[in-house]
Amino acid sequence: MKQKNCLIFGGSGQIGRNLIRKLTKNNFQVTVVTRNIHQKSYIIKTQANAGYIDIVESSIFEEKKLRKLFENADICINLVGILYEQRKGNTFKNIHTVFPTLLAKLSNEYRLKHFIHLSALGINQANDSEYAKSKLEGDLNILKNFSQATILRPSLVYSVDDNFTTKFMSLLSILPIFPLYYSGKTKFMPIHCSDLTNIILYIISKKITSNIIECVGPEILSFKEIIKKLLELIGKKRILINLPFQLANMTAIIFGLLPKPLITTDQLKLLKYDNIETGKYKTNAMIGVPSKKLFFDEVKKYSYMWAEGGQFSTEKYHLKKNVD
Repeated sequence: MKQKNCLIFGGSGQIGRNLIRKLTKNNFQVTVVTRNIHQKSYIIKTQANAGYIDIVESSIFEEKKLRKLFENADICINLVGILYEQRKGNTFKNIHTVFPTLLAKLSNEYRLKHFIHLSALGINQANDSEYAKSKLEGDLNILKNFSQATILRPSLVYSVDDNFTTKFMSLLSILPIFPLYYSGKTKFMPIHCSDLTNIILYIISKKITSNIIECVGPEILSFKEIIKKLLELIGKKRILINLPFQLANMTAIIFGLLPKPLITTDQLKLLKYDNIETGKYKTNAMIGVPSKKLFFDEVKKYSYMWAEGGQFSTEKYHLKKNVD
């Protein structure tokens, strides 16, 4: 049986690394494209045995170079995405619309068996967010250009390598007061990174080509509930305050000026909308691969890094209750 070649963009992130390990263990040959091989290759090459992984340095807009990679690919997987815009072409439109459209066209031209694209949940209703609009436009362009595409729309993705739980536990460990945007009522269905990559592997193995699949975890949690769970896990008590929109927007403007913003005005707009399954598309459970990992249980495994005294003192904190 011929070994299938998976061409992956965005392989150095939390989802990419986890996926590479699973694909190579299942006898897939993986080619990972990175824009800086000197910074990223040492991370990527440790995810698989020698002979199963190739690392190629290329800008995602070097079409001539990308074409050569598509000549030997069977499956293309795009995990590239940004939460805020940067200089040097890292705009929402370039990353979320132009680039995925190019990949879909190349997948069609070179007759790939499958193109899997990671989008985001909740983008249909968030029409005042530039992030959401760029994601939605990219999704529509993909479906127009390649019929064998599967678009995954996950809710909040978390793991020990994420930029969500780890960032918030860092903030909660030092801030005496923590702000809640929109009273912390925004709902999420957090999905663990491992559950998400199980979905991707399942889709590839079963050759599922449903156009859009919403990828969600097994529970619905509000933003406030998530923060309270994180506080419990690190053994802290903090005052949670509801931030009026005008003040929230002002802080987002200030934070947006940082090199790595804590929150931007565009992200503030996204928080107005629930991030849960819509009922308009199939979910991962409907295609036969329900998520199993629970938020509290999984974050507990690495939350000790933010608890006073580390892993040897976290158990007593887990018994404490937090203030509202």
